[in-house]
Amino acid sequence: MVSTLSLHAADIAEIRSVIADRVDGSRAVGIVVGVIDEKGRQVAAAGKVSLDGTQQPDGDTVYEIGSVTKVFTSLILADMIEKGEVKPDDPVSKFLPPAVKVPSHNGRQITLLDLSMQVSGLPRLPNNMKPADPANPYADYNAAKLYDFLSSYTLTRDPGEKYEYSNLAVGLLGHALALKAGMSYEELLRRRIFEPLGMTSTSITLSEAQKKRFAPGYDEALTPVKNWDMDVLAGCGAVRSTVNDMLKFVAANLELTDTPLKAAMRRMRSVKKDTGTPDLQIAMAWHVFTKFDTEVWWHNGGTAGYRSFIGFIPAKKEGVVLFCNTFMDNDDMGRHILETRYPLTNFHNDVHLDTSVLDRYVGEYQMTPAFKIAVTRTGSRLFIQATGQPHLEIFAKSESEFFLKVVDAQITFSKDSLVLHQNGKDQTAKKVK
Repeated sequence: MVSTLSLHAADIAEIRSVIADRVDGSRAVGIVVGVIDEKGRQVAAAGKVSLDGTQQPDGDTVYEIGSVTKVFTSLILADMIEKGEVKPDDPVSKFLPPAVKVPSHNGRQITLLDLSMQVSGLPRLPNNMKPADPANPYADYNAAKLYDFLSSYTLTRDPGEKYEYSNLAVGLLGHALALKAGMSYEELLRRRIFEPLGMTSTSITLSEAQKKRFAPGYDEALTPVKNWDMDVLAGCGAVRSTVNDMLKFVAANLELTDTPLKAAMRRMRSVKKDTGTPDLQIAMAWHVFTKFDTEVWWHNGGTAGYRSFIGFIPAKKEGVVLFCNTFMDNDDMGRHILETRYPLTNFHNDVHLDTSVLDRYVGEYQMTPAFKIAVTRTGSRLFIQATGQPHLEIFAKSESEFFLKVVDAQITFSKDSLVLHQNGKDQTAKKVK
């Protein structure tokens, strides 16, 4: 391991200071950060693996990486395209059972590339996702339910027309590619990506050795939560990994190592579309920030008790991996490590409101037919829970303005609606209950 780095965007001492501050501020149980460039790689960590233990996390601690899984799913697609096994414009229906009726619009079918680039027209989650255990929401969503949803859903626009982030879309992509390959999604990952890159600690099903290194997850209040299990939608978020393994993946993307996936990784970066958010584009799974004359390629992830960030700058051959076993947003740190002109988040100080004020906002708000936000009160605390997402506390800045501490987002309430401010966008949800 190299002890010094040329990462001029941020040095390891600053990284250690920032992650220690977030752990010491009772915002996280443990955080591990890995950085890499042409001179080598280095890992910094703070906190503990679990609240009831003394072990410190390190580069071999295993975490749920959530939606970073989507990058692997799209890499499989890119590799299959490179090898002539599929085409980017193949309709996904080609790889599903004949009885499944995949929706289309104006004669335009949903293609494999549409699913990868988040422009399929499918919603974030299927509306028939009604988990038996809300704390493990994907566990019982199987192929039969997915097929029922696809066969009954009506697209509201042409596939390829507009970016809309969708766990459903990429989960469907992973399922279709596994059917094409004639094996499980996990086996497909192992053969196509993990074995060629030497990622021996990355999988969906944990080995006995991995279980001993697996960090338990905690919510934003540092309360233990369940791990997530995924069935048919595994391609959107089922992978568990370590910082050291993901640094191997970043090294391959930066071409610091020569791997059989180089052409597929280049293909993933060869197509881009605007997302509607300033300075942000979408490629094959990767999001791309173009600001300060720098292209940052990245993806993040989150399950009930974990947050992850992976990013790199191809032009500078610099990359970062950040894992945390607490549901708190650390994207700002990932961006800042790569480009210091991206600021670190200045967390707000919240104000106290009377429960009579909070009660005005309790209810259910509908953003789309498939996406709702439930607002509840427990004592003097207000919480939100969006469809398929964890239960999160929100904090008051004023009588009508609230913010989240686990993600960079704000909410403004009015008499019969709320507005979610996130990623440069304002989205309105009407109160229905």
